[in-house]
Amino acid sequence: MDSSKRKCRIVIDVMGGDFAPGNNILGIRQVLEESQNLRNNLQIILAGKKAEIEKSAAEHKLDLSKVEILDCDDVIEMSDSPVQAVRVKKESSIVKGMYYVKEGNADAFVSAGNTGAMMAASTFILGRIPGVERPTIGTMLPNVYGVCAVFDAGANVDAKPHHLVEHAVLGSIFAHEILNKPNPTVGLLNVGEEEGKGNEVVKKAHELLKETKLNFVGNVEGKDILKSNIDVVVCDGFIGNIVLKFAEGVIVLLKHLIKSYADASLTNKLKIGLVKNSFREIFSDLNYEKYGGVPLLGVNHISIIGHGSSSPLAIKNMILKAAEMHEKDLINKLKEAVKAHLG
Repeated sequence: MDSSKRKCRIVIDVMGGDFAPGNNILGIRQVLEESQNLRNNLQIILAGKKAEIEKSAAEHKLDLSKVEILDCDDVIEMSDSPVQAVRVKKESSIVKGMYYVKEGNADAFVSAGNTGAMMAASTFILGRIPGVERPTIGTMLPNVYGVCAVFDAGANVDAKPHHLVEHAVLGSIFAHEILNKPNPTVGLLNVGEEEGKGNEVVKKAHELLKETKLNFVGNVEGKDILKSNIDVVVCDGFIGNIVLKFAEGVIVLLKHLIKSYADASLTNKLKIGLVKNSFREIFSDLNYEKYGGVPLLGVNHISIIGHGSSSPLAIKNMILKAAEMHEKDLINKLKEAVKAHLG
């Protein structure tokens, strides 16, 4: 961000996540330690219990004079029922923070808290973009050409064909603006590449996608997410979440196999030692911290949902992603795209 860019006001749910408030405070501190130009264009608002924020800030040496505190009396826990918690816990950091954005006091909301509550609060409080029935969350997976964005990654487990088209439109604009893809390719996840494959929902979605002005390349298979030049892959949230969790498991398996190989003998340990730095660089592309959180697309303001176990680096990158989305005026571009493709 340079000094000519517009101010971005971001609310961070300091109480959200498995390691809150500590990791959140550390992530915020990392952001504020960035360049002077970034600090000049960023207003950080901490949503949470003021006493706990002040205590954690003192422990982690965060200068509270550089931020604003939105005092909240309650917290939506990870174990809470999402919809019920949003309705009942009006003074929680998620609900109060969302209203702060809705009322125009901030431009974005970031949380590593209860995912269901984040989706419910974003939809009920921020509201859906006109023309969008089902907001969608996406996940970024590295592939041999860079990165592939999968929409939906868990928001809608029972999508209808036109919901998949919505995901494609929203995902395509996100890929263009945030992933810097000039004319994003869009594929429909299926059990085969041939037209006519799949269940009735997917077959109908294929017909609808062919009628859009998107760069739709047809059906793609699971392997194409990692090996083909596809920028956006569309599926329902049931499948997308399985893909996401499977990918997370593959990373754990690879690390386990490398460790097991090294532990088998001194020779193997020496071999691994020679390429240890290379492995570290390779695995950095597979680390969720690099992408921070996932955006909920289709609501009227920026909403970023982080992993419950988010590290300070992940929190930092969630904040930076929100700032980038604001700077690129992504919400208005999504509204224009929805009107053009779905209106």
